[in-house]
Amino acid sequence: MSKIIHVLLTGGVGSRLWPLSRKSRPKQYIDLFGGKSLFELSVLRNQKFCDNLTIVGNVDNDHLSQEALIKTRTIDHSSIIEATPRNTAAAIAFAAFSAYPEDILLVTPADHIIVEGAAYNEAVEEAIALAKEDNIVTFGITPTKPETGYGYIEFNGDDVKSFREKPDLETAETFLDSGKFLWNSGMFCFKAGMFLEELKTYEPEVFTRSSEAWFNNKEGALDLEDSLKIPSISVDYAVMERSDKIKVMKSGFEWSDMGSFEAIYDYLIEQGHEKDAYGNMVIGSDKYTAFVGLENSILVCTEDANLVLSKKCSQDVKKVYQELEVTNSPLT
Repeated sequence: MSKIIHVLLTGGVGSRLWPLSRKSRPKQYIDLFGGKSLFELSVLRNQKFCDNLTIVGNVDNDHLSQEALIKTRTIDHSSIIEATPRNTAAAIAFAAFSAYPEDILLVTPADHIIVEGAAYNEAVEEAIALAKEDNIVTFGITPTKPETGYGYIEFNGDDVKSFREKPDLETAETFLDSGKFLWNSGMFCFKAGMFLEELKTYEPEVFTRSSEAWFNNKEGALDLEDSLKIPSISVDYAVMERSDKIKVMKSGFEWSDMGSFEAIYDYLIEQGHEKDAYGNMVIGSDKYTAFVGLENSILVCTEDANLVLSKKCSQDVKKVYQELEVTNSPLT
């Protein structure tokens, strides 16, 4: 009998959330959300739909995943430990190879926040039903603003007309006004065998090299030499933008990839976090802080680094991280 498996993708550094998010503790493991991490919230949120849990991570964050699973009291799970990141097409392929062909995979990133409730439950249940009919389902989120940090899906009913990259503000406003576009959530649902068939069709080298790496694994840990042979490509480019089996699940649940301090700011405001009369906020410190001549600014404090930014420039934090990476700074 086939099972429904929650595949939790835990890769990513969260460079736009530096200095909170670091290589040593990426954003999905930060206990910033009601005492829980995004990783924990994702595990707990999807337990009701799934029979099993498969964690796809890497050698650098596997210990963090295990710590989080202890907190959620999740004992029954399997771990796939990548020796080096090879992007989402390979990560999902490993999970598919580890399952039976008829098993349905509910694939979610570990670093998104979702408001649980009827809208989420309905979307997941309908996606599972579509997956059982041999469709490859991607979740599209009804946009609430002209967001430039997300990719978009052009749709008609449950058919996908096109995928669009992160737009500039003017294009994002056009997308929003048209009512024909959804945010690309990076969440998917499909049969393991169906996904592998499409991957083999459109990216045969990714399929073959991922298969070799998986079947040479040792207790879920992949070999570095095998892994380096796998082309690094996202699942969107490898399958989603090319397959004729794609359906989009238009979803109305509240969703954010928590990929910027603007998103963190909005979330914390909803949770009652303080800001001053001019919209300025401090994250990570209880010290008295005064902002003079600034509006909608954020001060982020950590033990070894501080960041000051205008909320509207949240996407530019990644540039700071990239500059630190170039110099091999320990602050990354």
